[in-house]
Amino acid sequence: MKDRKYIWSLITAYMCYFTHGIQAIILAQNQVNFYTKWGYTDPTSGSQAVSLAITATGLGKFLTVWLGGIVSDKIGRKKMAVAGGILYILCFAGLLYSDSFTVACICAFLAGVATSGFWDAALYPAVQEAAPKYAGAVLIGIKAFISISGIIYPLLVVHFSAAGMWEVNIWIPLVLSIICTVLALFSPFVYDEQMKEKVTTATGETISAAEAEIKEAKSRMLVKPNKLVNFFTVFYAFLCMFIMYGAQQYTKAFGMLNAGLTEIQAAGLTSVYTVGSIIAVVFWAFMMGKLKWTPLKVVLIDSIFTAFALVIVLLVKNVVVIYVSIALLGFFAAGGALQTGLGVRQELVPGPKGRNTGIYYTWMGLASTFLPYLVSHMTKSIGEEAAIHTMMLLLLAAAILATVIMVYLAVQYKKIFGYSALGKQKAD
Repeated sequence: MKDRKYIWSLITAYMCYFTHGIQAIILAQNQVNFYTKWGYTDPTSGSQAVSLAITATGLGKFLTVWLGGIVSDKIGRKKMAVAGGILYILCFAGLLYSDSFTVACICAFLAGVATSGFWDAALYPAVQEAAPKYAGAVLIGIKAFISISGIIYPLLVVHFSAAGMWEVNIWIPLVLSIICTVLALFSPFVYDEQMKEKVTTATGETISAAEAEIKEAKSRMLVKPNKLVNFFTVFYAFLCMFIMYGAQQYTKAFGMLNAGLTEIQAAGLTSVYTVGSIIAVVFWAFMMGKLKWTPLKVVLIDSIFTAFALVIVLLVKNVVVIYVSIALLGFFAAGGALQTGLGVRQELVPGPKGRNTGIYYTWMGLASTFLPYLVSHMTKSIGEEAAIHTMMLLLLAAAILATVIMVYLAVQYKKIFGYSALGKQKAD
């Protein structure tokens, strides 16, 4: 930890992402109650309305994360974190008190802006800045808190809905959003203080401590990273999200349509996928934090075994083997690989962390927009069964490509730093 007081910025970030984990699934988990509240009586049209509202969230994320990263570097992390919390409060208050579908879509859009345009742009950099020696481990902690709320919240939804108090399911994230905003107001952030602090370089130039940190990171490089390194470190976000989103959304359909599983057996695949991802978060945090594995080493291993798991899923139709393979897929594809990839980006292409995060997550957003469109188009053209099977083949191709990219980056890493990415991280 850079300074013990900055633990509060970590607590703030993790509380925000715990709340985000609820926001990400609140519409889907309360689907019937929401569309009934909006005045829909037909389940088909009601479900379509909820899907449109969810799409508005994705649009808000995609349109704002790049710009948000740039703004975060200009004005600091605290203002962005507070603004994101306020937007979350407005979002959940709107969902709670409004009966309008249009207002719900606006609220969902605001939630997307708050998540990526403000929180992702400020809090991903903030956790790295709070504990730079453990940047990979603290980044992967974000995934842990999203996953934890994703497990707890659906159970609360069932409980309060059964008790006839479904609106409590909105009050929960609303109260958490207020807590997040208060924490952000009072927590110190490393970058904000570095912006105020001036240092003098060896050449006599006076710059901020934030700029000095970037210069120091670049000074450790023996050679400048080439254009392919620059591109591959952000393109990985597209590949990783392409695989993760496909596995999350279509695993059940693949089990039923392509692997001969019953609906109950197929539904269980999503659960084992989630369990695998949670176990991975703890494991990789230990490997990077305690054993000093580099983020690149972790992502290389993730890519190799993601491809292996997908090969098994595609070739073997045994129920037990499929369950094990999907658990492995959750472990290697969804166990913080996306967050760890951001650590690879910052290490190989050091720069303003907000801007790097914005660029990285824009590529991620592109994947989450492109894949469902592609599956929808293929389903219309060749039927659902063939479309899902083709999609799984594309996930495998993406995993193989990610592996090739990471091997290339590992070779370049040795040239850039003078030591192998497969060894331990060097102390600053």
